[in-house]
Formats: sequence, C-alpha cells, structure tokens
Amino acid sequence: MKIHPSILILLLFVASGPWLTSCASSASRKQAAPASSRSVGEKKSDGKSVKATDDLDEYTAASIPDPLQPLNRVTFWINDGLYTVLLRPISKGYEFVVPEPVRTGVHNVFENVRFPVRLVNNTLQGNFKRAGQETGKFLVNTVVGVGGFGRPSDHIPALADVPDADMGQTFAKWGIPHGAYLVLPVLGPSSLRDTVGMAGDYGLNPVNWVTIVYGGYTWTIAIPSANSLRTTHRQLGVYDAAIKSALDRYLAMRTAYAQYRAEAASR
Repeated sequence: MKIHPSILILLLFVASGPWLTSCASSASRKQAAPASSRSVGEKKSDGKSVKATDDLDEYTAASIPDPLQPLNRVTFWINDGLYTVLLRPISKGYEFVVPEPVRTGVHNVFENVRFPVRLVNNTLQGNFKRAGQETGKFLVNTVVGVGGFGRPSDHIPALADVPDADMGQTFAKWGIPHGAYLVLPVLGPSSLRDTVGMAGDYGLNPVNWVTIVYGGYTWTIAIPSANSLRTTHRQLGVYDAAIKSALDRYLAMRTAYAQYRAEAASR
C-alpha cells in the first residue's frame, strides 16, 4: 500500500510530540542560548574589525562530533523548509483558533502528565530531592490545579522552577558521551545519545501508553497531535533564536543545541 507524502509528514509531526515536549518544556523557562554571531565589519572597542572566522571559532567552542555533517546539512535544510511551509502555518492556525488561556491549560495538562519522565530520570540520577519535588508538584497540580490545567505549584517556592529531567540528561550524568551529532527529520537537532534517550522518554510518557492500550483514531492521532501542537510555537521560537543573524545557520543550530544540552547536564 502506497502512502501519500503528506500523510508521512503528518505522522512524523504526530510522533514528534514527545521530543518537542522535552525541548520546549525547558525552553519555556529559558530559551536555548543562540550561538553568538557578530557581523563582518563590526567594530571592537579598539576600532578593529571582527573577522568572520570569529563566528566559526565560537561555533566550535561548544560542539558535538559531526562525522555525518553532509547528510545532516541536507536534513537541516529540508527541516527548515518544512518548518516554513508546514509547521509555522499549523502553529499560527492553532494560536488563532484556540484562545491563549485554553492553550496554556492544555500545555499545563500535558506537562503534568509527563511526571513519570521527570520522576524516573531524577531517580536514576540519584537526585531524590528533585524526585520528591516532582511528586509534590504532580500532586498539587493534579488536585488543586484540576488535573494539571492550572499550575498552583508555581506559587509554592519549594516546588517552583524545578529543572526538567530527561533520559539524555541522565546518560550525560552517567558519563556517556554524545556520540555523533544527528539532525532528525522534522524533530531537528539531536545526538546518538540523546536519540536513544528520546526513545526512553517516549516509553515513560503516559500519553503514549494510552495510544498503545486503546488504539483507535482518537488516541493514536488526535491526542498526540494536540501534544505536538502545544509545543510547536515554543520550539520554533527556540529555533529562530538560535539561527538569528548567524553566518551559517547549520553551525549556529548545532552549537546552540550543544550549549543547551551541556547546560541541562550541569543542572
């Protein structure tokens, strides 16, 4: 049976929910630091021009081994086109149709449901204090926040601003290196280590449990799609910040991702 390309793109978008979730949930607190980029001819305080190679030096300052760069670059530019012609219009349509308070509530519910991802990874990292904080957040937001639609935990100092945790971060804390840098179709920047971690987080996310247990259109398409939609705007914001004013968008995104993951591993 042949599958139309548009259907494949839709399925990739649906499947991207867990990955977009892990990236955008951290980005909602603090956007991934974009690669610093100064234009050719910009003047230093001593009046001398900054060379274009300064940008490349900064790109290599925080990087991941990239033996597959030719293939990664092709995937990067395909993704860039998909973001422009597909994901941005979808994201804008979602924002136009769904009022902001509802969007915020939906985002909160899906983040609350991701509790097992954060709990298990904090436990595997030996950070039992944060595991306890995550449990407290889940209980407060589920009971007082009506299933997580609200986030009353944000107003409790001991439970507010608890750093996110994912399997890639856990592997990093265990001393496992990134391996090769990868640009995944639709999903964007990753590494061999973080891609394996993404699979682990996918299995820990209860949203994916119900799709396996119940099946059917509603569970396998509608709910994962809603999960992806609520993160798309945030993820595109991170992407735009990373490549803004960059001489080489690919290198800028790779560096921003390396910095973001290094910061996650240090928390």
